[in-house]
Amino acid sequence: MRIALNARILQAPRTGIGHYVAELATALAEEPDVHLSLFHGWGWSAQLPQAATPGYSRLSPLLRQVPGAYRARRWLEQKRFDQGRSRAIDLYHEPSLWPLAFEGPTVMTLHDLTHLRYPETQPPARLREIERRLSRAVEQSQLILTDSQFIADEAREHFGLCAERLRVAPLGAAARFHPREPEAIDGVLKAHGLEAGRYFLCVGTLEPRKNLSLALRAHARLPESVRQTFPLLIVGMSGWQRAQLSDELKNALAGGHVCLAGYLPDEQVAQLLAGARALIFPSLYEGFGLPVLEAMASGTPVITTRCSAMPEVAGAAGNYCEPDDPQGMREAMDRLIEDRLHWQACREAGLQQAALFSWQRCAKVTAQTYRQVLGG
Repeated sequence: MRIALNARILQAPRTGIGHYVAELATALAEEPDVHLSLFHGWGWSAQLPQAATPGYSRLSPLLRQVPGAYRARRWLEQKRFDQGRSRAIDLYHEPSLWPLAFEGPTVMTLHDLTHLRYPETQPPARLREIERRLSRAVEQSQLILTDSQFIADEAREHFGLCAERLRVAPLGAAARFHPREPEAIDGVLKAHGLEAGRYFLCVGTLEPRKNLSLALRAHARLPESVRQTFPLLIVGMSGWQRAQLSDELKNALAGGHVCLAGYLPDEQVAQLLAGARALIFPSLYEGFGLPVLEAMASGTPVITTRCSAMPEVAGAAGNYCEPDDPQGMREAMDRLIEDRLHWQACREAGLQQAALFSWQRCAKVTAQTYRQVLGG
């Protein structure tokens, strides 16, 4: 099967969908009948890029301010996509919201419906393009992959799809996410002024949907001495409407017990996850919640919200609270500090839960979806 996979998102620093594309492409290489051609926005390649396009982080926000920028970029990408089609392609896989035009069979991955549930978290120009294109993309796709049953159910309800057009292919945790001895991560921890097992960690883009304010309010409710011993480290790039968090975040940073690390290399994030007392993942809405799985695979307990796909991923291993309940989150944090047996039980349950997921499994479901579309 000659598969065209749109890997344009790898031009950007890798977050959720970027990691999905990179890990899926790597795992699909183990499927003997899958032969990938990667479209990277301006041309084609058989190899994954090793890093984001230089300057992309500065360019992307500028595009939001230029009228018609999304449509102009889309037009150019379509031209480049068509120019590379001298090579034979049996099926096109679009791993993000809307496929490019293709006359052959198409599969798309629908990661979430954020634009419907939380439209205020999308730049207006991008939201308009999603609303204009997504229904057409769903019609174009013979089968649609989702990361979770939660999103499959949402897609069925919103688009009126029959179950036969949807395939759930849960994500996996990369090999770098595994338990580590404190001495193995000592260098990274010292660079951030941390000690193994004596800090809480938030991982995610700084934007309203991630509900970071819940983590800030919960941490602020801990006693001063506890906050000093167990600071909160926030890892992630600035996102859309981060300004909404500014005052609350500035006050937390001024207190000296919250640290903002920004976007960090993948290996550093993996080491920080392995060393944390717990991952705090307070998101309002996720199609999967990859950091939750990555934390459990690292042997780190998770505190998350009882929302969207998070319970599907964390299962019985998660510590849950409501998305507007800082006291509930504070109590979960306190218990993971004070109750060593509970912490150990969460760690073991998390490792068992994480073992149920893998990128190999995701790739097998994906490859089988290709085969079904192509009649194999």
